[in-house]
Amino acid sequence: MLKWLRQLGSRKAAGDAERRDGAPRVLRPRFAVVRGKYDAAQTTHENRRHWANADHLSANAAANVDVRRILRSRARYEVANNSYARGIVATLANYIVGTGPRLQMLTDDPEANRIVEKEFSRWAKAVGLAHKLRTMRVGQCESGECFGLLTSNPRIAAPVQLDLRLIEADQVASPWPMPRSEAHIVDGIVFDEFGNPVAYTVLRRHPGDNTAFRNSDTDFDVMPVESVIHLFRAERPGQARGIPEITPALPLFAMLRRYTLAVLGAAEQAALPSGVIYTDAPADAEAAGVEPMDTVEMDRGTWLTMPYGWKINQVRAEQPTTVYGDFKREVINEIARCLEIPLNIALGNSARHNYASGRLDHQVFFKKIRIDQAYLGDVVLDRVLKAWLNEAVLIEGYLPQWLRQLDVDLPHQWFWDGFEHVDPAKEANAQAMRLASNTTTLAIEYAKQGLDWEVELRQRAREIALLRQLGLASERPAPGAVDDEGMDQEVEQEDEDDVTEDTAARTAA
Repeated sequence: MLKWLRQLGSRKAAGDAERRDGAPRVLRPRFAVVRGKYDAAQTTHENRRHWANADHLSANAAANVDVRRILRSRARYEVANNSYARGIVATLANYIVGTGPRLQMLTDDPEANRIVEKEFSRWAKAVGLAHKLRTMRVGQCESGECFGLLTSNPRIAAPVQLDLRLIEADQVASPWPMPRSEAHIVDGIVFDEFGNPVAYTVLRRHPGDNTAFRNSDTDFDVMPVESVIHLFRAERPGQARGIPEITPALPLFAMLRRYTLAVLGAAEQAALPSGVIYTDAPADAEAAGVEPMDTVEMDRGTWLTMPYGWKINQVRAEQPTTVYGDFKREVINEIARCLEIPLNIALGNSARHNYASGRLDHQVFFKKIRIDQAYLGDVVLDRVLKAWLNEAVLIEGYLPQWLRQLDVDLPHQWFWDGFEHVDPAKEANAQAMRLASNTTTLAIEYAKQGLDWEVELRQRAREIALLRQLGLASERPAPGAVDDEGMDQEVEQEDEDDVTEDTAARTAA
Protein backbone atom coordinates (compact mmCIF):
# COMPACT_ATOMS: atom_id res chain seq x y z
CA MET A 1 0.00 0.00 0.00
CA LEU A 2 2.78 2.44 0.92
CA LYS A 3 4.68 1.55 -2.24
CA TRP A 4 1.67 2.36 -4.35
CA LEU A 5 1.18 5.72 -2.69
CA ARG A 6 4.85 6.64 -3.24
CA GLN A 7 4.55 5.80 -6.98
CA LEU A 8 1.42 7.90 -7.23
CA GLY A 9 3.09 10.85 -5.51
CA SER A 10 6.17 10.69 -7.74
CA ARG A 11 4.04 10.75 -10.89
CA LYS A 12 2.08 13.74 -9.59
CA ALA A 13 5.29 15.63 -8.72
CA ALA A 14 6.69 14.99 -12.21
CA GLY A 15 3.50 16.35 -13.76
CA ASP A 16 3.65 19.50 -11.66
CA ALA A 17 7.28 20.03 -12.67
CA GLU A 18 6.36 19.79 -16.35
CA ARG A 19 3.60 22.37 -15.95
CA ARG A 20 5.98 24.76 -14.10
CA ASP A 21 8.50 24.50 -16.98
CA GLY A 22 5.82 25.66 -19.41
CA ALA A 23 5.86 22.45 -21.42
CA PRO A 24 2.49 21.28 -22.69
CA ARG A 25 0.98 18.38 -20.90
CA VAL A 26 0.76 15.23 -23.01
CA LEU A 27 -2.26 13.07 -22.32
CA ARG A 28 -1.48 9.43 -22.89
CA PRO A 29 -4.47 7.22 -23.64
CA ARG A 30 -5.05 4.33 -21.35
CA PHE A 31 -5.61 0.94 -23.03
CA ALA A 32 -7.59 -1.77 -21.31
CA VAL A 33 -6.16 -5.28 -21.73
CA VAL A 34 -8.88 -7.65 -22.90
CA ARG A 35 -8.31 -11.35 -22.52
CA GLY A 36 -10.89 -13.28 -24.55
CA LYS A 37 -11.44 -16.98 -24.01
CA TYR A 38 -13.16 -19.80 -25.88
CA ASP A 39 -15.20 -22.19 -23.81
CA ALA A 40 -14.08 -25.12 -25.97
CA ALA A 41 -10.43 -24.28 -25.23
CA GLN A 42 -10.87 -24.59 -21.47
CA THR A 43 -9.99 -27.82 -19.71
CA THR A 44 -12.21 -28.56 -16.74
CA HIS A 45 -12.88 -31.58 -14.58
CA GLU A 46 -16.03 -32.17 -16.66
CA ASN A 47 -14.47 -32.26 -20.13
CA ARG A 48 -10.99 -33.49 -19.23
CA ARG A 49 -11.73 -37.13 -20.05
CA HIS A 50 -13.61 -36.24 -23.20
CA TRP A 51 -10.63 -34.40 -24.74
CA ALA A 52 -8.00 -36.77 -23.35
CA ASN A 53 -7.13 -38.17 -26.82
CA ALA A 54 -6.87 -34.80 -28.60
CA ASP A 55 -3.36 -34.22 -29.98
CA HIS A 56 -1.30 -31.91 -32.18
CA LEU A 57 0.02 -34.54 -34.58
CA SER A 58 0.38 -33.92 -38.29
CA ALA A 59 -1.84 -35.67 -40.82
CA ASN A 60 0.72 -38.38 -41.60
CA ALA A 61 1.74 -38.82 -37.95
CA ALA A 62 -1.88 -39.20 -36.82
CA ALA A 63 -2.56 -41.72 -39.60
CA ASN A 64 0.68 -43.65 -39.17
CA VAL A 65 1.25 -47.24 -40.26
CA ASP A 66 0.04 -48.90 -37.06
CA VAL A 67 -3.06 -46.72 -36.71
CA ARG A 68 -4.17 -47.33 -40.28
CA ARG A 69 -3.55 -51.06 -39.97
CA ILE A 70 -5.82 -51.26 -36.92
CA LEU A 71 -8.53 -49.13 -38.52
CA ARG A 72 -8.46 -51.21 -41.71
CA SER A 73 -8.75 -54.51 -39.86
CA ARG A 74 -11.65 -53.29 -37.71
CA ALA A 75 -13.49 -51.70 -40.61
CA ARG A 76 -13.17 -54.87 -42.69
CA TYR A 77 -14.38 -56.93 -39.76
CA GLU A 78 -17.52 -54.83 -39.36
CA VAL A 79 -18.26 -54.85 -43.09
CA ALA A 80 -17.82 -58.63 -43.17
CA ASN A 81 -19.97 -59.33 -40.08
CA ASN A 82 -22.45 -56.47 -39.78
CA SER A 83 -25.31 -56.57 -42.27
CA TYR A 84 -25.93 -52.81 -42.01
CA ALA A 85 -22.26 -52.01 -42.65
CA ARG A 86 -22.15 -54.41 -45.58
CA GLY A 87 -25.33 -53.00 -47.09
CA ILE A 88 -24.33 -49.35 -46.66
CA VAL A 89 -20.91 -49.82 -48.26
CA ALA A 90 -22.30 -51.87 -51.16
CA THR A 91 -25.16 -49.42 -51.75
CA LEU A 92 -22.77 -46.47 -51.84
CA ALA A 93 -20.55 -48.17 -54.44
CA ASN A 94 -23.56 -49.22 -56.54
CA TYR A 95 -25.00 -45.71 -56.56
CA ILE A 96 -21.70 -44.07 -57.50
CA VAL A 97 -20.44 -46.51 -60.16
CA GLY A 98 -23.69 -48.10 -61.29
CA THR A 99 -23.27 -50.10 -64.50
CA GLY A 100 -20.06 -48.25 -65.25
CA PRO A 101 -18.95 -45.05 -66.99
CA ARG A 102 -19.36 -44.38 -70.70
CA LEU A 103 -16.91 -42.33 -72.75
CA GLN A 104 -17.83 -39.49 -75.10
CA MET A 105 -15.04 -38.01 -77.21
CA LEU A 106 -15.36 -34.32 -78.11
CA THR A 107 -12.84 -33.87 -80.91
CA ASP A 108 -13.71 -32.27 -84.27
CA ASP A 109 -13.55 -35.63 -86.05
CA PRO A 110 -16.90 -37.47 -85.59
CA GLU A 111 -15.57 -40.68 -87.12
CA ALA A 112 -12.54 -40.74 -84.82
CA ASN A 113 -14.82 -40.08 -81.86
CA ARG A 114 -17.02 -43.02 -82.80
CA ILE A 115 -14.08 -45.39 -83.22
CA VAL A 116 -12.42 -44.43 -79.92
CA GLU A 117 -15.69 -44.68 -77.99
CA LYS A 118 -16.51 -48.07 -79.49
CA GLU A 119 -13.08 -49.61 -78.94
CA PHE A 120 -12.67 -48.22 -75.43
CA SER A 121 -16.08 -49.63 -74.48
CA ARG A 122 -15.00 -52.99 -75.90
CA TRP A 123 -11.80 -52.93 -73.85
CA ALA A 124 -13.59 -51.77 -70.68
CA LYS A 125 -15.99 -54.71 -70.91
CA ALA A 126 -13.11 -57.14 -71.51
CA VAL A 127 -11.22 -56.04 -68.37
CA GLY A 128 -14.36 -55.60 -66.22
CA LEU A 129 -13.71 -51.92 -65.62
CA ALA A 130 -17.10 -51.27 -63.96
CA HIS A 131 -16.61 -54.16 -61.50
CA LYS A 132 -13.13 -52.93 -60.64
CA LEU A 133 -14.37 -49.41 -60.06
CA ARG A 134 -16.97 -50.72 -57.62
CA THR A 135 -14.26 -52.70 -55.83
CA MET A 136 -12.09 -49.60 -55.63
CA ARG A 137 -14.96 -47.57 -54.16
CA VAL A 138 -15.66 -50.27 -51.57
CA GLY A 139 -11.95 -50.36 -50.72
CA GLN A 140 -11.90 -46.59 -50.27
CA CYS A 141 -14.84 -46.84 -47.87
CA GLU A 142 -13.66 -49.76 -45.72
CA SER A 143 -9.86 -49.42 -46.09
CA GLY A 144 -9.48 -45.71 -46.77
CA GLU A 145 -7.74 -46.17 -50.09
CA CYS A 146 -7.20 -48.51 -53.01
CA PHE A 147 -4.39 -48.83 -55.53
CA GLY A 148 -4.54 -49.83 -59.18
CA LEU A 149 -1.56 -50.91 -61.26
CA LEU A 150 -1.58 -50.25 -65.01
CA THR A 151 0.03 -53.43 -66.34
CA SER A 152 0.02 -55.60 -69.44
CA ASN A 153 -2.17 -58.69 -69.63
CA PRO A 154 -1.90 -60.89 -72.75
CA ARG A 155 -5.11 -62.76 -71.90
CA ILE A 156 -7.39 -59.75 -72.41
CA ALA A 157 -9.81 -60.34 -75.29
CA ALA A 158 -9.17 -56.96 -76.89
CA PRO A 159 -6.51 -55.50 -79.22
CA VAL A 160 -5.13 -53.33 -76.38
CA GLN A 161 -3.54 -55.56 -73.73
CA LEU A 162 -3.67 -52.94 -70.98
CA ASP A 163 -5.06 -54.09 -67.63
CA LEU A 164 -5.96 -52.44 -64.32
CA ARG A 165 -4.80 -54.73 -61.51
CA LEU A 166 -6.10 -53.80 -58.06
CA ILE A 167 -4.06 -54.19 -54.89
CA GLU A 168 -4.98 -53.47 -51.27
CA ALA A 169 -3.50 -50.68 -49.22
CA ASP A 170 -1.53 -53.19 -47.10
CA GLN A 171 0.63 -54.10 -50.09
CA VAL A 172 1.94 -50.55 -50.60
CA ALA A 173 4.39 -50.12 -47.74
CA SER A 174 7.93 -48.98 -47.07
CA PRO A 175 10.48 -51.81 -47.21
CA TRP A 176 12.58 -52.72 -44.23
CA PRO A 177 15.30 -51.72 -43.76
CA MET A 178 14.50 -48.31 -45.26
CA PRO A 179 16.82 -47.21 -48.09
CA ARG A 180 18.90 -44.26 -46.96
CA SER A 181 18.73 -42.56 -50.35
CA GLU A 182 14.95 -42.10 -50.15
CA ALA A 183 14.60 -39.17 -47.78
CA HIS A 184 11.01 -38.25 -48.70
CA ILE A 185 9.06 -41.47 -48.33
CA VAL A 186 5.76 -41.90 -46.47
CA ASP A 187 4.75 -45.53 -46.01
CA GLY A 188 5.49 -46.74 -49.53
CA ILE A 189 5.06 -43.44 -51.40
CA VAL A 190 8.20 -41.62 -52.57
CA PHE A 191 7.87 -37.83 -52.89
CA ASP A 192 10.14 -35.32 -54.57
CA GLU A 193 11.23 -32.02 -53.03
CA PHE A 194 8.03 -30.36 -54.27
CA GLY A 195 5.72 -32.85 -52.57
CA ASN A 196 4.76 -34.74 -55.74
CA PRO A 197 4.62 -38.55 -55.66
CA VAL A 198 7.19 -40.01 -58.02
CA ALA A 199 7.21 -43.73 -57.15
CA TYR A 200 5.53 -46.41 -55.05
CA THR A 201 7.13 -49.36 -53.29
CA VAL A 202 4.80 -52.33 -53.75
CA LEU A 203 5.31 -55.59 -51.88
CA ARG A 204 5.22 -58.60 -54.18
CA ARG A 205 2.89 -60.41 -51.77
CA HIS A 206 0.23 -59.22 -49.40
CA PRO A 207 1.55 -59.03 -45.80
CA GLY A 208 -1.43 -61.08 -44.66
CA ASP A 209 -0.91 -63.80 -47.25
CA ASN A 210 0.02 -67.25 -45.96
CA THR A 211 2.99 -67.35 -48.34
CA ALA A 212 4.24 -63.88 -47.44
CA PHE A 213 6.70 -65.19 -44.85
CA ARG A 214 8.55 -67.20 -47.45
CA ASN A 215 10.05 -64.00 -48.80
CA SER A 216 12.24 -61.45 -47.12
CA ASP A 217 10.88 -58.12 -45.92
CA THR A 218 12.70 -56.33 -48.75
CA ASP A 219 10.99 -58.30 -51.55
CA PHE A 220 9.28 -55.41 -53.32
CA ASP A 221 9.05 -53.55 -56.63
CA VAL A 222 9.43 -49.83 -57.22
CA MET A 223 6.61 -48.71 -59.52
CA PRO A 224 6.75 -45.31 -61.26
CA VAL A 225 3.92 -42.90 -60.60
CA GLU A 226 2.73 -43.25 -64.21
CA SER A 227 1.84 -46.90 -63.53
CA VAL A 228 0.02 -46.48 -60.21
CA ILE A 229 -3.43 -45.06 -59.50
CA HIS A 230 -4.02 -44.08 -55.87
CA LEU A 231 -7.68 -43.56 -54.95
CA PHE A 232 -8.22 -41.89 -51.57
CA ARG A 233 -9.64 -38.69 -50.13
CA ALA A 234 -7.31 -36.37 -48.23
CA GLU A 235 -9.07 -34.89 -45.22
CA ARG A 236 -6.12 -32.75 -44.12
CA PRO A 237 -3.40 -30.82 -45.99
CA GLY A 238 -0.31 -32.93 -46.49
CA GLN A 239 -2.12 -36.23 -45.91
CA ALA A 240 -0.47 -38.96 -48.00
CA ARG A 241 -2.50 -42.06 -47.10
CA GLY A 242 -6.21 -42.57 -46.52
CA ILE A 243 -8.15 -43.83 -43.52
CA PRO A 244 -11.47 -45.77 -43.76
CA GLU A 245 -14.46 -43.54 -44.41
CA ILE A 246 -16.49 -45.47 -41.84
CA THR A 247 -13.95 -44.80 -39.07
CA PRO A 248 -16.26 -42.51 -37.02
CA ALA A 249 -19.00 -45.17 -37.20
CA LEU A 250 -16.95 -48.14 -36.02
CA PRO A 251 -17.86 -47.71 -32.30
CA LEU A 252 -21.50 -47.29 -33.32
CA PHE A 253 -21.52 -50.52 -35.30
CA ALA A 254 -20.14 -52.36 -32.26
CA MET A 255 -22.70 -50.70 -29.99
CA LEU A 256 -25.55 -51.62 -32.33
CA ARG A 257 -24.58 -55.28 -32.40
CA ARG A 258 -24.09 -55.46 -28.62
CA TYR A 259 -27.47 -53.89 -27.98
CA THR A 260 -29.22 -56.21 -30.43
CA LEU A 261 -27.63 -59.30 -28.89
CA ALA A 262 -28.43 -58.10 -25.34
CA VAL A 263 -32.10 -57.53 -26.22
CA LEU A 264 -32.28 -60.89 -27.96
CA GLY A 265 -30.72 -62.67 -24.97
CA ALA A 266 -33.14 -61.03 -22.53
CA ALA A 267 -36.14 -61.90 -24.70
CA GLU A 268 -35.02 -65.51 -25.10
CA GLN A 269 -34.45 -65.91 -21.37
CA ALA A 270 -37.91 -64.52 -20.59
CA ALA A 271 -39.53 -66.71 -23.23
CA LEU A 272 -38.25 -69.92 -21.62
CA PRO A 273 -40.56 -71.70 -19.09
CA SER A 274 -38.36 -70.62 -16.19
CA GLY A 275 -39.12 -68.96 -12.86
CA VAL A 276 -37.73 -67.84 -9.53
CA ILE A 277 -38.62 -69.54 -6.26
CA TYR A 278 -38.98 -67.12 -3.36
CA THR A 279 -40.61 -66.87 0.09
CA ASP A 280 -42.23 -64.02 1.97
CA ALA A 281 -41.38 -65.53 5.37
CA PRO A 282 -38.66 -63.88 7.44
CA ALA A 283 -35.30 -65.55 7.80
CA ASP A 284 -36.08 -67.07 11.26
CA ALA A 285 -39.65 -68.11 10.37
CA GLU A 286 -40.75 -71.69 9.89
CA ALA A 287 -40.50 -72.86 6.25
CA ALA A 288 -39.48 -75.97 4.42
CA GLY A 289 -35.79 -76.23 3.78
CA VAL A 290 -34.71 -75.60 0.18
CA GLU A 291 -31.17 -75.99 -1.12
CA PRO A 292 -29.74 -72.68 -2.41
CA MET A 293 -29.54 -72.41 -6.22
CA ASP A 294 -31.39 -75.73 -6.56
CA THR A 295 -33.45 -76.46 -9.70
CA VAL A 296 -36.92 -77.96 -9.92
CA GLU A 297 -37.92 -79.96 -13.00
CA MET A 298 -41.34 -79.18 -14.45
CA ASP A 299 -43.15 -80.86 -17.32
CA ARG A 300 -44.89 -78.80 -19.96
CA GLY A 301 -48.60 -78.16 -19.34
CA THR A 302 -48.56 -79.31 -15.69
CA TRP A 303 -49.06 -77.62 -12.32
CA LEU A 304 -46.36 -77.66 -9.71
CA THR A 305 -46.58 -77.83 -5.89
CA MET A 306 -43.99 -75.83 -4.00
CA PRO A 307 -42.46 -76.57 -0.58
CA TYR A 308 -44.17 -75.09 2.46
CA GLY A 309 -43.66 -71.34 2.65
CA TRP A 310 -42.25 -70.95 -0.89
CA LYS A 311 -43.72 -69.45 -4.08
CA ILE A 312 -42.76 -69.43 -7.78
CA ASN A 313 -42.73 -66.41 -10.08
CA GLN A 314 -42.01 -66.48 -13.81
CA VAL A 315 -39.54 -64.00 -15.35
CA ARG A 316 -41.41 -61.24 -17.18
CA ALA A 317 -40.71 -60.54 -20.84
CA GLU A 318 -39.73 -56.84 -20.88
CA GLN A 319 -37.52 -56.91 -23.98
CA PRO A 320 -37.62 -55.54 -26.59
CA THR A 321 -39.01 -52.27 -25.32
CA THR A 322 -41.17 -49.90 -27.31
CA VAL A 323 -38.17 -47.66 -28.09
CA TYR A 324 -36.04 -50.54 -29.42
CA GLY A 325 -36.70 -49.68 -33.07
CA ASP A 326 -36.33 -45.94 -32.53
CA PHE A 327 -32.95 -46.40 -30.86
CA LYS A 328 -31.65 -48.51 -33.72
CA ARG A 329 -32.88 -45.96 -36.26
CA GLU A 330 -31.05 -43.16 -34.47
CA VAL A 331 -27.82 -45.15 -34.32
CA ILE A 332 -28.03 -46.06 -38.01
CA ASN A 333 -28.80 -42.45 -38.87
CA GLU A 334 -25.64 -41.37 -37.05
CA ILE A 335 -23.67 -44.08 -38.84
CA ALA A 336 -24.93 -43.03 -42.26
CA ARG A 337 -24.19 -39.36 -41.64
CA CYS A 338 -20.41 -39.77 -41.88
CA LEU A 339 -20.93 -41.30 -45.33
CA GLU A 340 -23.48 -38.65 -46.35
CA ILE A 341 -26.18 -41.27 -46.97
CA PRO A 342 -29.87 -40.63 -46.20
CA LEU A 343 -31.46 -42.72 -43.47
CA ASN A 344 -33.94 -44.50 -45.73
CA ILE A 345 -31.14 -45.66 -48.04
CA ALA A 346 -29.01 -46.81 -45.10
CA LEU A 347 -31.98 -48.70 -43.67
CA GLY A 348 -33.20 -49.97 -47.02
CA ASN A 349 -36.67 -48.97 -45.82
CA SER A 350 -38.72 -45.81 -46.48
CA ALA A 351 -41.76 -46.78 -44.42
CA ARG A 352 -41.64 -43.61 -42.27
CA HIS A 353 -40.77 -41.26 -45.13
CA ASN A 354 -43.18 -39.34 -47.32
CA TYR A 355 -42.63 -38.26 -50.88
CA ALA A 356 -41.47 -34.72 -50.07
CA SER A 357 -38.93 -35.62 -47.37
CA GLY A 358 -37.58 -38.56 -49.37
CA ARG A 359 -37.05 -36.42 -52.45
CA LEU A 360 -35.32 -33.70 -50.43
CA ASP A 361 -32.92 -36.18 -48.83
CA HIS A 362 -32.13 -37.71 -52.21
CA GLN A 363 -31.24 -34.34 -53.73
CA VAL A 364 -28.42 -33.92 -51.22
CA PHE A 365 -27.33 -37.53 -51.73
CA PHE A 366 -27.31 -37.19 -55.53
CA LYS A 367 -25.07 -34.14 -55.27
CA LYS A 368 -22.58 -36.19 -53.23
CA ILE A 369 -22.73 -38.92 -55.89
CA ARG A 370 -21.97 -36.45 -58.69
CA ILE A 371 -18.97 -35.17 -56.74
CA ASP A 372 -17.66 -38.71 -56.22
CA GLN A 373 -18.21 -39.55 -59.89
CA ALA A 374 -16.27 -36.46 -60.97
CA TYR A 375 -13.46 -37.44 -58.59
CA LEU A 376 -13.37 -40.97 -59.99
CA GLY A 377 -13.21 -39.52 -63.48
CA ASP A 378 -10.29 -37.23 -62.65
CA VAL A 379 -8.24 -39.65 -60.56
CA VAL A 380 -8.94 -43.02 -62.21
CA LEU A 381 -10.71 -42.83 -65.56
CA ASP A 382 -8.65 -40.05 -67.14
CA ARG A 383 -5.47 -41.91 -66.22
CA VAL A 384 -6.86 -45.14 -67.64
CA LEU A 385 -7.97 -43.46 -70.89
CA LYS A 386 -4.57 -41.83 -71.38
CA ALA A 387 -2.77 -45.13 -70.83
CA TRP A 388 -5.21 -46.89 -73.19
CA LEU A 389 -4.65 -44.30 -75.95
CA ASN A 390 -0.87 -44.58 -75.56
CA GLU A 391 -1.15 -48.31 -76.16
CA ALA A 392 -3.80 -48.09 -78.89
CA VAL A 393 -1.87 -45.66 -81.12
CA LEU A 394 0.98 -48.19 -81.30
CA ILE A 395 -1.26 -50.69 -83.10
CA GLU A 396 -1.03 -50.11 -86.84
CA GLY A 397 -4.38 -49.20 -88.43
CA TYR A 398 -6.30 -49.47 -85.17
CA LEU A 399 -7.05 -45.75 -84.64
CA PRO A 400 -7.04 -42.81 -87.09
CA GLN A 401 -3.57 -41.72 -88.10
CA TRP A 402 -3.84 -38.16 -86.75
CA LEU A 403 -4.32 -39.46 -83.21
CA ARG A 404 -0.79 -40.88 -83.31
CA GLN A 405 0.66 -37.42 -83.86
CA LEU A 406 -1.12 -35.75 -80.96
CA ASP A 407 0.67 -35.60 -77.62
CA VAL A 408 -2.06 -33.85 -75.61
CA ASP A 409 -5.12 -34.98 -73.72
CA LEU A 410 -8.05 -35.29 -76.09
CA PRO A 411 -11.26 -33.50 -75.06
CA HIS A 412 -13.78 -35.93 -73.63
CA GLN A 413 -16.32 -36.46 -70.88
CA TRP A 414 -17.73 -39.35 -68.88
CA PHE A 415 -21.37 -40.39 -68.62
CA TRP A 416 -22.75 -42.24 -65.62
CA ASP A 417 -26.09 -43.86 -64.94
CA GLY A 418 -28.87 -41.34 -64.49
CA PHE A 419 -31.29 -41.14 -61.59
CA GLU A 420 -34.86 -42.14 -62.25
CA HIS A 421 -37.55 -39.68 -61.24
CA VAL A 422 -40.31 -40.95 -59.01
CA ASP A 423 -42.92 -39.39 -61.34
CA PRO A 424 -41.76 -39.71 -64.99
CA ALA A 425 -44.77 -37.77 -66.34
CA LYS A 426 -44.04 -34.68 -64.26
CA GLU A 427 -40.34 -34.85 -65.09
CA ALA A 428 -41.11 -35.13 -68.82
CA ASN A 429 -43.36 -32.07 -68.69
CA ALA A 430 -40.73 -30.08 -66.83
CA GLN A 431 -38.12 -31.20 -69.33
CA ALA A 432 -40.33 -30.07 -72.25
CA MET A 433 -40.77 -26.65 -70.65
CA ARG A 434 -37.01 -26.22 -70.13
CA LEU A 435 -36.32 -27.11 -73.75
CA ALA A 436 -39.07 -24.81 -75.01
CA SER A 437 -37.76 -21.87 -72.94
CA ASN A 438 -34.13 -22.53 -74.02
CA THR A 439 -32.98 -22.96 -70.42
CA THR A 440 -31.45 -26.35 -71.15
CA THR A 441 -30.11 -28.41 -74.05
CA LEU A 442 -30.58 -31.92 -75.32
CA ALA A 443 -27.01 -32.70 -74.30
CA ILE A 444 -27.74 -31.73 -70.69
CA GLU A 445 -31.06 -33.59 -70.53
CA TYR A 446 -29.59 -36.76 -72.00
CA ALA A 447 -26.54 -36.49 -69.73
CA LYS A 448 -28.84 -36.54 -66.69
CA GLN A 449 -29.90 -40.01 -67.81
CA GLY A 450 -26.31 -41.08 -68.49
CA LEU A 451 -26.81 -41.07 -72.27
CA ASP A 452 -24.96 -39.57 -75.22
CA TRP A 453 -27.32 -37.19 -77.00
CA GLU A 454 -25.76 -37.75 -80.44
CA VAL A 455 -26.08 -41.52 -80.19
CA GLU A 456 -29.66 -41.32 -78.94
CA LEU A 457 -30.76 -38.85 -81.62
CA ARG A 458 -29.27 -41.00 -84.39
CA GLN A 459 -31.04 -44.02 -82.94
CA ARG A 460 -34.30 -42.10 -82.75
CA ALA A 461 -33.91 -40.94 -86.36
CA ARG A 462 -33.48 -44.55 -87.49
CA GLU A 463 -36.56 -45.57 -85.53
CA ILE A 464 -38.69 -42.79 -87.05
CA ALA A 465 -37.48 -43.64 -90.55
CA LEU A 466 -38.37 -47.31 -90.02
CA LEU A 467 -41.80 -46.36 -88.63
CA ARG A 468 -42.54 -44.30 -91.72
CA GLN A 469 -41.27 -47.05 -93.98
CA LEU A 470 -43.64 -49.53 -92.34
CA GLY A 471 -46.54 -47.08 -92.33
CA LEU A 472 -46.69 -46.88 -88.54
CA ALA A 473 -45.88 -43.19 -88.16
CA SER A 474 -48.57 -40.97 -86.65
CA GLU A 475 -48.98 -37.22 -86.28
CA ARG A 476 -50.39 -37.40 -82.77
CA PRO A 477 -48.79 -35.07 -80.21
CA ALA A 478 -46.47 -36.56 -77.64
CA PRO A 479 -48.38 -37.98 -74.68
CA GLY A 480 -48.31 -35.97 -71.50
CA ALA A 481 -47.63 -32.62 -73.21
CA VAL A 482 -49.48 -29.77 -71.51
CA ASP A 483 -49.60 -26.03 -71.95
CA ASP A 484 -48.01 -23.54 -69.59
CA GLU A 485 -51.21 -22.96 -67.62
CA GLY A 486 -51.76 -26.67 -67.15
CA MET A 487 -48.14 -27.12 -66.12
CA ASP A 488 -48.42 -24.36 -63.50
CA GLN A 489 -51.55 -25.93 -62.07
CA GLU A 490 -49.89 -29.33 -61.97
CA VAL A 491 -46.79 -28.03 -60.20
CA GLU A 492 -48.96 -26.12 -57.72
CA GLN A 493 -51.05 -29.22 -57.04
CA GLU A 494 -47.85 -31.25 -56.55
CA ASP A 495 -46.61 -28.77 -53.93
CA GLU A 496 -49.96 -28.92 -52.13
CA ASP A 497 -49.86 -32.72 -52.14
CA ASP A 498 -46.33 -32.69 -50.72
CA VAL A 499 -47.34 -30.33 -47.90
CA THR A 500 -50.39 -32.47 -47.13
CA GLU A 501 -48.30 -35.65 -47.02
CA ASP A 502 -45.67 -34.00 -44.82
CA THR A 503 -48.31 -32.69 -42.39
CA ALA A 504 -49.97 -36.09 -42.20
CA ALA A 505 -46.66 -37.80 -41.52
CA ARG A 506 -45.79 -35.36 -38.73
CA THR A 507 -49.23 -35.84 -37.17
CA ALA A 508 -48.88 -39.61 -37.28
CA ALA A 509 -45.41 -39.42 -35.73
